[in-house]
Amino acid sequence: MTELNCQEFVEQVTTFLEGELDADAEQRFIDHLPLCDGCDRYLDQIRQTVQALDGLPAKTISPATRQALLDSYRRATNS
Repeated sequence: MTELNCQEFVEQVTTFLEGELDADAEQRFIDHLPLCDGCDRYLDQIRQTVQALDGLPAKTISPATRQALLDSYRRATNS
């Protein structure tokens, strides 16, 4: 089994939190945590964000604001 790199880890965080990784992928994900403080903090931040936003209605922002946020996220993740 190959080690997970940080980019793969980030790409799989949502799937992991939703419990949708297969057993091998989940084990690789978990095995990466003690190797990387940055990914450990990232997972914790995503968990805290999900918890903080839990219960908010899905449609609380305008379509234009939603698109601006998505565009900003895409620019940040593609740099």
